[in-house]
Amino acid sequence: MAVHTEDVVAAATAGVGRADLLISALNAHDGRPCIQLGEETHSYLRVRERTSQLLQAFDTLGIDAASTVRLLSGNRAEVLYLIAATTIAGTAGGALHPRGSLADHAYVLRDSGAGTLIFDPDGFEEHARHLAEEVPELRLLSLGPSNAAEDLLALADGFSPRPLDRATLPPTDMEAIARIGYTGGTTGRPKGVIASHRSMLWATLIELLEWQWPEEVRTLVATPLSHSGSAVFLPTLLKGGTVFVLEGMHFDPDAFLDIVERHRITATLLVPTMIYRLLDHPRLADADLSSLETIFYGASPTSPARLAEAIERLGKRFFQFYGQAEAPMTVCVMRKEDHDASIPGRLASCGRPVPWVRVQLQDDQGREVPRGQPGEICVRGPLVMSGYWQLPDQTVQTLAGGWLHTGDVATQGDDGFLTIVDRKKDMIISGGFNVYPREVEDILSGHPAVAAAAVIGVPDDHWGEIVTAIVMLRPGRSTTEEELKTLVRDAKGSVYAPKNIAFVSEMPTSAVGKVDKKALRARYWGQAERQVH
Repeated sequence: MAVHTEDVVAAATAGVGRADLLISALNAHDGRPCIQLGEETHSYLRVRERTSQLLQAFDTLGIDAASTVRLLSGNRAEVLYLIAATTIAGTAGGALHPRGSLADHAYVLRDSGAGTLIFDPDGFEEHARHLAEEVPELRLLSLGPSNAAEDLLALADGFSPRPLDRATLPPTDMEAIARIGYTGGTTGRPKGVIASHRSMLWATLIELLEWQWPEEVRTLVATPLSHSGSAVFLPTLLKGGTVFVLEGMHFDPDAFLDIVERHRITATLLVPTMIYRLLDHPRLADADLSSLETIFYGASPTSPARLAEAIERLGKRFFQFYGQAEAPMTVCVMRKEDHDASIPGRLASCGRPVPWVRVQLQDDQGREVPRGQPGEICVRGPLVMSGYWQLPDQTVQTLAGGWLHTGDVATQGDDGFLTIVDRKKDMIISGGFNVYPREVEDILSGHPAVAAAAVIGVPDDHWGEIVTAIVMLRPGRSTTEEELKTLVRDAKGSVYAPKNIAFVSEMPTSAVGKVDKKALRARYWGQAERQVH
């Protein structure tokens, strides 16, 4: 199914939403494989019939476009069925991360006003029961037999499938709420990001137009379906492809390689930590990855040294996307052919802006900075969120001047490529000098013994803040604290050199797989009300 520029304009101006696109995609095929999870193959016909049954169950339960529904589950096929059903029903909401805490989940449910929680009883029944105690007005529905809730799947079994007909859908109110997704909370309390139908539609259309999809699409989802994993579902279906889902709660390099080899996977989406684990896996050298044409990656900064290693070992199969919850998935891209290690600084870049948004680097007064100078990435366009849920002051601040202020500080080269220096709030001020942690992290991760590095500011009565590095070593490799300090000092000078280096066996990660700097800072800042000193 080809997508052209005129399709984008037509969809965006005619009240056509993602529900319309999804129904068209599901109706385009019958016996072709749509979802593959473990040994089970789900055809396009099966997916649309099951989606119809779930929609009828929703109707019986009073779940409609005015409802807010949350989902708590690991990676299973029913999650994709529910994504299809809630998209067509127009319900707001989203998924809870399966590894999140009871307190975080209860906060999101209360804050978003969720009326229904659909959960997987295999591993989450007790958790769901506790959530119902914390949020008494919450209705529980289970994906299978449960002592805590009505079985949604059994209810759906009682209905005969009906055709999915996009003609029965009313024109989409493009500014209505399609989803309230919560930020990872790495720098404070999670905020509900309001994604309109407009924003969600454009996120999908930009993926279709700008991402480098293989001709034959067999996409392996290795990230949680509760987060970035679901983002490739609709684009894959619109291209008539098959979505393969990696089971389990944690990334398993062996299982990943098995599926790629067995099913001749052509595309996948990974976060940088997954790429590093593959690079460090002894089986990678002998794995048959010849079918894998495109590795989409993003969600957090990637070590240039490790990316260079990945390109050397796997070739130019990498496609980077840059965005955030407030402008989902794609503000900038770095295409496969742009991954050129011979160009200084290129592999530290997050790419160039896509033509469907306007990007400007601004100073603290909202003025565009000169080319080559650091400034905050600010974004305008249909991709941008409507605001933060029930946080008017933060909405005004983040959307000041009609721009989305991302909080990411970057420079732009003459070739148009952006390089993120760091998050504004991550900047360290030591002895009156500004230190951007990303620059130190890139130097440290270039050491052959370093698998990952995170740099934070730690309070110090003399310097204000001192540069502190948390380092995870590669298996079987070693180095010393002094060697790493010297490496940074030689590259950037004494101001950037870490005063302290802590070696750890693993890094704490957030719900979306990013290094959780909030957790790292907590070890040093304790209960301090301010994260500056």
